[in-house]
Amino acid sequence: MKALVIDDSRTMRRIVGALLEPLGFEVHQAGDGQEALDLLDDGLEVDLACIDWNMPVMDGLEFVTRVRSNPDRRQITLMMVTTESETGQIVRALAAGAHEYLIKPFTPDSIRDKLELLGLVGSEELV
Repeated sequence: MKALVIDDSRTMRRIVGALLEPLGFEVHQAGDGQEALDLLDDGLEVDLACIDWNMPVMDGLEFVTRVRSNPDRRQITLMMVTTESETGQIVRALAAGAHEYLIKPFTPDSIRDKLELLGLVGSEELV
């Protein structure tokens, strides 16, 4: 399976990627929503996108909206991974089409739990 980690922090992209790789994901990275869309437009196919909210050029909510508006990309599982913790922000992201919402800082167990809930990893991989 392939994942796209979208965050303007290189460190955060590395952290999330390091947690996804042992779970069987081939990880690709983008520094903002527009860069991520460009990768998808260039033919990158992913099963999962982990998306920060606050980024330059194109934020995470706009990325979610754009992905959901394209019928060819509706199969991508979208998970917000962000510091935005207000209920209104969470509701907006889920209403726009995000499948899950994970608030930073998070633990390795919490990201694995979300992926298990989404059916992207099995419980046997969480041991």
